[in-house]
Amino acid sequence: MSSYMLLIIEPPAQRATRTEAQGRAAYAQMQAFGERLRQQGKLQSGAALASQSKAVRVSGVNGNGRVLDGPFSEAKEMVGGFFMVDCASLDEAVALAHLCPAAEWATVEVRALAPCYDDIQA
Repeated sequence: MSSYMLLIIEPPAQRATRTEAQGRAAYAQMQAFGERLRQQGKLQSGAALASQSKAVRVSGVNGNGRVLDGPFSEAKEMVGGFFMVDCASLDEAVALAHLCPAAEWATVEVRALAPCYDDIQA
């Protein structure tokens, strides 16, 4: 088994276009999807994330930190939530991403968990 993260990538202003009822219905769909994953023994964790308007970015080098409060005007996308799942293969994780309700209104990015140095080419 390998661990994969299903990242829900959505336009930052998309949530504001929904009515409260639509937002609650979308959230209920996502909760039900997470529950199905849990019942299948695949879900490690998952959560919705607040909008970028409530986010803070921290960056800095050599102790010279910088804090930037959201919303972030340069952002074309935001991570709206995630599911951490256990799958036998990337193909299985992709199949789960296809079943995710968010695939109807957002992009579901599938990423394997791995050390960052795995991507370094010698």
